[in-house]
This record gives sequence, C-alpha cells and structure tokens, in this order.
Amino acid sequence: MEVAQILCMNKGGGETSYAQNSSLQSKIISDSKRITEEAVEAIISTSNTTGAPQSITIADLGCSSGPNTLLLVSDTLNLLYAKCKRLGYPLPEVLVFLNDLFSNDFNYIFGSLPDFHRRLVAENGGEVGPCFISGVPGSFYGRLFPKTSLNFVHSSSSLHWLSKVPEGLEGEGKRKMNKGKLYISSTSPRSVLEGYSEQFKNDFWRFIKSRSEEMVSGGRMVLSLMGRKSMDPTTADSCHHWELLAQALTTLASQGLVEEEKIDSFNAPYYAPCMEELKRETEKEGSFIIDRFEAFEVEWDGFASEAENGLKFLSRGQRVAKTIRAVVETMLESHFGGHIMDALFDRYGAIVQHYLSNHRTKYTNLVISFVKK
Repeated sequence: MEVAQILCMNKGGGETSYAQNSSLQSKIISDSKRITEEAVEAIISTSNTTGAPQSITIADLGCSSGPNTLLLVSDTLNLLYAKCKRLGYPLPEVLVFLNDLFSNDFNYIFGSLPDFHRRLVAENGGEVGPCFISGVPGSFYGRLFPKTSLNFVHSSSSLHWLSKVPEGLEGEGKRKMNKGKLYISSTSPRSVLEGYSEQFKNDFWRFIKSRSEEMVSGGRMVLSLMGRKSMDPTTADSCHHWELLAQALTTLASQGLVEEEKIDSFNAPYYAPCMEELKRETEKEGSFIIDRFEAFEVEWDGFASEAENGLKFLSRGQRVAKTIRAVVETMLESHFGGHIMDALFDRYGAIVQHYLSNHRTKYTNLVISFVKK
C-alpha cells in the first residue's frame, strides 16, 4: 500500500488519538518558537519601506490535526498583529494554508475553527485583520501552491517521514536485507543505510525544489524535524525507539501473535538526518540561504518531569507508547492487523520503561530557518 494512504495520525479525540497524545510535538513547536518568531518578524521588517505588505500567505505543511495544528497559526498571527501595531502599520490580510496528506483528519481542524477565531480576537483586544484558512490535501514532496505565492512556510515533525519505503531493501530472491528490524539499526547491512539515506536526499531535494517555485523572493521558511547530531545513522537518538518497537513485535511473535515474516517485511518510511545532509541538499538545489539552524534535545515523552500535564499517573514508558501509537498505529495496523495493537503497545511501554530507567537517550530535533533568494 502507498505510504500516502497509510501515513495518518490517529483521528478524533479519543484516548489513543493524536489530538490527545501530541504533547511531544507541542514541546518541539515551543522549543523552535524563537526561530519561528525571528522569521515572521523578518517578513514584515524587510517587506518594503512604506509598511507591512497588504497581504501575507502562510503555509503549514504536515499540519496533522489536534491542538498543535492551530497553535502555530495562532502564534504567528499574534506576532504579526503585535509587530504591525508596534510599528503603526495597518493589519494585513492573512491567508493560511493547512496541508497534510489526503487521509488527514481535516474535519477535526475545521470543527475547531470557530473557537480559534474567538480566541484570536480575544488575545488581540478585538483588533485583528481578515484571516482566511483553507485545507490543502496532498504530498509536500511535490507542488501544492501557485508560483511565487507564499511568504512564509512552516513544517514541524513531518519531514522525517519519507514519501515511500526505500528501494533495494530486498536482496536476491526477495531476501529481506533488514531481517527482524523495522528501521535502521546497528546490525543493518550497509545497503540498508545507503537506501534510507538516498531516499531522504531525493525527497528533501524535491521538497526544497517545490517550495523554491512557490515562495516569493525574500520569503522565509522554518523546518523542524527529528534528526541526529552524528553522521552515523545508527545512533540511539535517531533510531532506538524503532529498535524497541521491533523488540515488542518479536515478543509477540514468540507468543504466536505475529508472523516473523511480517516483521522482516516491514520497513518504516522514516529517516532522521544529520544537519550536514540537510545543508548538502539545500546547497545542491541552490534557491535558499540557510539563515540559522539549531539542534534541540527532547525527552522521549516530551516532558521534563512526570508530574506535567496531568499524566503523572502514567509511567514514562506508557507515555512514550501512547505518543508513538498515535503516530504509527494506522501504518502498523495495515501491515500486522488491528487485533494486536493493544498487546503491542502494552509490551512496548514496558520495554521503553525498562530502557529509560537505565539510559538517558533523548530525541534530537533539528530546526532550520531559510531565506528564499
């Protein structure tokens, strides 16, 4: 099945939904907020000598659904309005495009828009400009918008997902090259590492190329994605959560609940790059200047302490399991079947809890700010 059909966060607002289990992604948006604010302020400051532009077009790519979707939009609009008021500029019209794959829960987003508009007006003392919000379904690894139409592009926690599973992960006679694994690991053959790296390079170049045609000169883009600090793609910060999920599946296989062949034939359409890879593909495409970049460490469960956000009754392993389940369940269900999901993530939570009690591994999140030439 095509990745675009199965890469979908859990819908709705239930216990296992992405809307209820996306605090990690919220923490990532918060950590990168300062860089986003600098990019937005630069759009106004460098727009022209007579004041702010009459209209500004914003695209949030890989918006998903839930509370984080409109968090970026709210923060951006509040910043725009405050900056314009401070400089005495008229408030611009703002067009916001929310993009994700066709299977995304856009209905959840649209249902929350009335409350969003009310909060926006209240937070700005009743002084807001016209704001038009639209959903744009489709893959961001291709063109989505008219040429030179975008002033600001944002994407958070999305670009580590590939457009497809890398080719070449099967050897002669369809022999599985990454047997017993779901993603890159320290025991993966060199050909698997190279296949994943090549797929990411191709995808990221296509993403950059598409945005270069859609953005205006001087436009800004901020991207935030899971990555790694080392050139080595097998480091724990970039792949070990997949390693532990493979262990959970292997446990179910030993109990007769999963076929081992099913594990051998699953490869996650995911890649956590290092900054050097991002720089190389950006320079190769040639349309953007990297204004700044930073790497942030993020706890696997998104929290600094177990007492935050009312989830202190859950172990860290359980919180991580809920977070991962909300993101990958649809994909795993299409391959392994929905009947094992509860048992799988119960086991995964226990494995993660044991691992985190003995290791200090954290995710590495990369944030890059670009200027369109």
